Amino acid sequence: MPQPGEPVRPQTSAEDSFLDLLIETLADLEESVRGPFLQRFFKTFTQLDLTEAQSLDAWSKILARQREFSEALGRRIALKTALVDVLGATHFMRVPVVLEYEEYKKLQSYAATDGLTGLYNRRLFDETCERELTRSKRYNQQLAVVIFDLRYLKVVNDQYGHLKGDDVLRLAANNLRKTLRASDFAFRIGGDEFALLLPQTDPEQAATLCRRVRSNFEAEVAPLQMKVGVTLDFGLAVHPRDAETKESLIDAADKQLYASRNAATTSRVIPMEPPVTARPAAPRETPVAPSTTAAPVTPPSAAASAAAAPGVAQAKQVTHPRKWERVSLSGTKSYAVIDGSLKTATVVDLSYGGVALVFDKGDDLPTQFTAVLHVPILPPLRVSLRKAYANSAEGGRVRMGCAFVA
Repeated sequence: MPQPGEPVRPQTSAEDSFLDLLIETLADLEESVRGPFLQRFFKTFTQLDLTEAQSLDAWSKILARQREFSEALGRRIALKTALVDVLGATHFMRVPVVLEYEEYKKLQSYAATDGLTGLYNRRLFDETCERELTRSKRYNQQLAVVIFDLRYLKVVNDQYGHLKGDDVLRLAANNLRKTLRASDFAFRIGGDEFALLLPQTDPEQAATLCRRVRSNFEAEVAPLQMKVGVTLDFGLAVHPRDAETKESLIDAADKQLYASRNAATTSRVIPMEPPVTARPAAPRETPVAPSTTAAPVTPPSAAASAAAAPGVAQAKQVTHPRKWERVSLSGTKSYAVIDGSLKTATVVDLSYGGVALVFDKGDDLPTQFTAVLHVPILPPLRVSLRKAYANSAEGGRVRMGCAFVA
């Protein structure tokens, strides 16, 4: 009788006990005897007409598959589970009405899940995304694809060890499971990357859910008392607004993730470059002297002109290739509203240091101004901007590069 608190072992069914006894008995029989017996066994137990040779071969494969499954799961698997798998794969068994499939379905799920977190893996993400996208198109519904990135996981692994990093990954996975609806899907698609599929979800609903996931995760990871600001960055794309195919949806979500991560970094880090004063270098551009609180964003044409002009001070190049890389927001319907006026602009790209805006009419803004950025993956974000350059664009419009002012 089990003691209080002791785990109760599941009872073995009479059928399983019979099959275990059968394994032991057949092991001591000669092949000439095993063949006819197994032939009758498969006929009675599974309604299959096999030859003696087929019966012997199937039995050998079933025993091997049982050992394989048991080693993979760390516990003994019932023989009938291995029997279903082997006979189903060989197309002998088309209507296995007498066998139970519960264990077999568990093994199928095991093959499609990530061993550390228990979430579905990348292979199942690709399959499920294709299926849900097809369903969304058929019924004219929206489908949101979200990519999460666990920021600073490598730092956690380096400073606290990989066991602590595994704890952080499991926390993130558990948080996803607790936050999602029954109709949603969660996956681990890479070392520090997770993905969500949210059927019948519009951009605002998806962004709200993602912010809730991030907030809950930060609260759950706080008790680990690490001196690393671990959090979840996310990017999302919604069919049909952002893309029509699986590949383009994932690519759009990746770009939004990168833009979100750069925007978050910008709000926390002030580049430590010495102030440099430069005078105008081109007739159609208006470079502005950088302040000590904002890094200048200089377009390539202005930089080349300044290099050619004698007596113009040169700004030292910062060696941060990813930090200054621009992320295109074209096609995402991102826009900015300028404070104190009715003027709006299209947000065409975003970088670590600033943002590029396109205005329909001429440039009549002050050197420094405030705007509210509306980017699909973020809530409305109020920022202080300093003009770095203004170029003529196609159709009489004006493209303006602006640096973030911390």
